Amino acid sequence: MSAVYINSASCISVQDTLKENFVQDLTPEQSVQILKAVEPNYKEFIPPAMIRRMSKTVKMSSVASHHALKEAGIEKPDAIIVGTGMGCSQDSEKFLKNVIDNNEEFLTPTFFIQSTHNTVAGQIALGIQCHAYNFTYVNTSSSLEFSFLDAQLQINDGEAKNVLVGAADEQTNRTMELYCLNNTIKKEEDLPADYLHSETDGVIWGEGAGFFVLGKDKTEHSYAKLKNIQISNRVNPEELQMFLVDFLANNNLNNEDIDVVILGFSGDAKSDIYYTKAMDSFQNSALLYYKHLSGEFNTSSSFSTFMACHILKNQQIPDVMMINSERKNEIKNILLYNHLAGSDHSLMLLERA
Repeated sequence: MSAVYINSASCISVQDTLKENFVQDLTPEQSVQILKAVEPNYKEFIPPAMIRRMSKTVKMSSVASHHALKEAGIEKPDAIIVGTGMGCSQDSEKFLKNVIDNNEEFLTPTFFIQSTHNTVAGQIALGIQCHAYNFTYVNTSSSLEFSFLDAQLQINDGEAKNVLVGAADEQTNRTMELYCLNNTIKKEEDLPADYLHSETDGVIWGEGAGFFVLGKDKTEHSYAKLKNIQISNRVNPEELQMFLVDFLANNNLNNEDIDVVILGFSGDAKSDIYYTKAMDSFQNSALLYYKHLSGEFNTSSSFSTFMACHILKNQQIPDVMMINSERKNEIKNILLYNHLAGSDHSLMLLERA
């Protein structure tokens, strides 16, 4: 499959990533259980009457997609593809609460309609009056990667020239309570979290939205070339080295050709073993981590992809992301490796545009 170009990148996260020169103000978050996204003034982008009916995921995605399309200089893409792990869970909780409060009678369908996972892609399409291919992927932590793969196929098959691709997830009170109860989220006594050398289970949970425009042709704004993606639901720790080597070999590369590796260390001692093992394969590469800046959530790889795009374009690595002291004079190839709680492993290879 031929490579495609990432021609714009926009992100709303727990960092203020919408502003210019945001890299200078990246701040690690290690002492709270749940991180909230830094939200823009939605009134600048969305009519006030519509804002009241939108969930946080839809609002974040609408603004992030607006920025991505504007940066790419595109009014209407040839396709809209969105990935999400939890969808519009705020409206899902509201609907279920109504079911319980009203004894399953006299229910208004609004919250149910707005709670479906494809609401985000649909609302973006409605906002820009785009009647093209519209699809949503719900594949936990590899939702963005599946969306990228679909966009790559659409472009390679000649079905589209420019594709808006994004991923978003929000938090809801009840879900966060349940995550605390089942120890998905770290206990307060285990904070501050040590992301790289954790001895406790659980993560700090975040949220956010990242959107990109993928195109067939390179432009003056291009951030990176998306070379390849590989996804595996299960990888045994002893199979990890082969998982990495095979992926690189399929792209005619070896470990020495990778200038930067971005790993998804989450502070969960049980599942971070994969990243620790992966580090052994890239002794001569710059090793980075990012979830101390974004928190863990289903589509947190949108944040790492956004950061990788800026690293390739600016040829600079933020010190706050560094694990080791290795730095290359030129950054050409970046490998991103992510999973969620030891499942849905994804590898993404980006090359300097």
